[in-house]
Order: sequence, then C-alpha cells, then structure tokens
Amino acid sequence: MTMTTRRAFVGAALTTLALMACGAARAEDTAPAVATKAHYGAIFQIDSGSPGVIKKTLNNIENLLHDPRLKGKVQVELIANAQGFAVYVKNNGFEKKLQALQQQGVLLAQCANTLRELHVDRNDLYPFITVVPSGMGEITIREAEGWAYIHPSTPNPGL
Repeated sequence: MTMTTRRAFVGAALTTLALMACGAARAEDTAPAVATKAHYGAIFQIDSGSPGVIKKTLNNIENLLHDPRLKGKVQVELIANAQGFAVYVKNNGFEKKLQALQQQGVLLAQCANTLRELHVDRNDLYPFITVVPSGMGEITIREAEGWAYIHPSTPNPGL
C-alpha cells in the first residue's frame, strides 16, 4: 500500500468514525425528555390582544397540562400585560376555557400597571382573575424560583 493510498484509507476511516459518532449523538438527541423532578413550574406571558395569540397561548397551556410526563407535577401561571389584558376582558369568548384552566390549577394573573397605564377598569375583567402589582415582577419572581418562561408568538396561519 502506497503512502497516498494509506492516507486516503485512514482519512476515509476517520470520516466514517466521525459520521458514526455524529449519528449516535443525533439518535440520542431525538429521545424525548424525561420528567425526573417532582415539581415543574411554567409562567406564560401574553402581551398581545390578538384572538389568534390568545387562542394559541391557552391551547399551549392546555397541552402542557395534558402532557402525560408532567401529570400532577406542573404548576402553571398565565400573566397578562400590555395588550394581553384582552384575554381577561368579559364577553371575549374565552371565559369557559379560562375557567376550565383555572379549575386545573392555572393561576390567571393580570398586571396592575397595565390596568392603570391603559385606563382599563378592573370591573371590565372576569372577576376570577388575580391582579398582581407588576407583570414583570411576577415573571422575575417565578423565573428566580426555577419556573420556565414561555411567551407564545403570533401563530403561523399555515399551521
């Protein structure tokens, strides 16, 4: 075997080994996550009044609550600020879904700063909503407690 042939052979062998190693790593990366902790927390922020964003956010929360890996292990909060207060406005079509989420333990919170700054009357919101001093404060506290922060984006019309 000539030196050039030997180099080509070694190069091909190393390339094959590298590809095999990458393939094994990729196979491991595709395994689903396992919920090994006894408790998880997730805070969802909604700052858009778009019905599509509201629907997507509420669906995301529902999906999280029904993930079999997290059954009985997850606590969820929905914090509304800025234009997101629309999720809690009476007669918006989301009352039943909000009540169902609350019955499953979801904390429904509204930023008091938003109500004041946008001149929203508290009486225009569903009475079962909790008002917190600051949406950003609520997120900061939850994240410091180890909660996941989730901010759904505007839905893609193609999905």
